[in-house]
Amino acid sequence: MKRKIRMGMVGGGRGAFIGAVHRMAAALDGQIELVCGAFSSDPERSKASGADFYLPEDRVYPNYTEMIEKEKALPEGERMDFVSIVTPNHVHFGPAKMALENGFHVVCDKPVTFDIPEAEELVYLVDQSDLLFALTHNYTGYPMVKQARAMVRNGDLGEIRKVIVEYPQGWLSTRIEAEDQKQASWRTDPKRSGAAGAMGDIGTHAENLAEYITGLKISQLCADLTAFVPGRELDDDGNVLLRFNNGAKGILHASQIAAGEENDLNIRVYGEKGGLEWHQMEPNTLITRWLDKPVQVLRTGVGDLYPESLNAARIPAGHPEGYLEAFANIYRNVAACLQAKLAGEKPDPMHLDFPTVHDGLRGMRFIERVVASSNSDQKWISF
Repeated sequence: MKRKIRMGMVGGGRGAFIGAVHRMAAALDGQIELVCGAFSSDPERSKASGADFYLPEDRVYPNYTEMIEKEKALPEGERMDFVSIVTPNHVHFGPAKMALENGFHVVCDKPVTFDIPEAEELVYLVDQSDLLFALTHNYTGYPMVKQARAMVRNGDLGEIRKVIVEYPQGWLSTRIEAEDQKQASWRTDPKRSGAAGAMGDIGTHAENLAEYITGLKISQLCADLTAFVPGRELDDDGNVLLRFNNGAKGILHASQIAAGEENDLNIRVYGEKGGLEWHQMEPNTLITRWLDKPVQVLRTGVGDLYPESLNAARIPAGHPEGYLEAFANIYRNVAACLQAKLAGEKPDPMHLDFPTVHDGLRGMRFIERVVASSNSDQKWISF
């Protein structure tokens, strides 16, 4: 008998932006229910948050250690199936490691860990198990991103030669972390964010999107990072030249001091026969350009699109599908895979289309190499 997949959550309590996003996304398809959580490092805040979500008091925990231990002790028909980790970067590894060691699947926000050794340990734990680990690079969930990926994979553009990916934001143009702005405070703090600022926060999204759509791997990079805002410890702007494993060349730009910009993650990919362009702020549109025919504008859910794109579309064409739906596509695929596992079946390959712990390790290597390149006179660094 099929049932809802049961989710526990670490972090994401009162006042947390990304926790609310994950809860909405997980609930969107009615396949997942939140059954427990350790929502804050403050036990009282965790308890209050659990009450906000109408959870029983005995399923709201003061910390993730107690949550995992007590959930594992519950009967199989009651305990959580997976844990969603929505904490700042430095608190990803502990709950992820403990969850995997105790047989729980994991969905984790990005970047996957604080540093490379932590990411490598998670890769080892996942590879030695039959457990799922999904990383919420949510931009991979958009229907037209999946269309772009399918077009590249099926050779529509020919051999890929050039990739330009950008993620400009402007919200950190001033030193708002000094005013105790919650999101800015931890993202600009090397003790909580890690070795990079903008490059760790949004540059990893750009890196992941470039590799996801093209199917290529970055092999070398040359980076220039800057902290423009006086007193800021981590980069708030970065420019990276890329070399890919097929010989293609690329440019990656990520900035959080591009005044006036919102969240214009965008990508252009050019092959020998044509190119494509996608903007996150206009996600239902994919522009394609060709050597021998007019420009085409593809729209979500319209016309002869690839199955991967149509499977990710939820509503009739012309209705906006956005950020939450892209997040939800990752959760929906995870739920479908877990349903298959519960039934003793192999998951549909289309449902396995979500970023994994291996993508997370590449993200951590990207951060390390970008910082190393920026600090080096040599500049070109092997990935």
